[in-house]
Amino acid sequence: MRRNVMRRCLLLFALLIGAMGAGPLAGSAHACPMCKYANENNQQTEAERARPRAYMYSILFMLSMPATIFAGYGIAFYRMWKKQQELMQVSIDSPRELGEPR
Repeated sequence: MRRNVMRRCLLLFALLIGAMGAGPLAGSAHACPMCKYANENNQQTEAERARPRAYMYSILFMLSMPATIFAGYGIAFYRMWKKQQELMQVSIDSPRELGEPR
């Protein structure tokens, strides 16, 4: 059990170091034409000044959706696993209550 936990921690650490190491190798990002135009446009009105911020929030929202979905499934599976572990522990501790022979 402890060996599996150590292996998982080591794998997570290696993935984090790999992700941080790959950052400098990535090229610079270019804005999409509409975002670039919205930021460079001569912005006179309040609505025009709010447009780049709206693009930013929409991009952040789109990026957060996969993480939210995966986190939701992860929490649901974790709770199901914990409940199954508790049921198994109860069945091991008290076999007489489940109608098993003595």
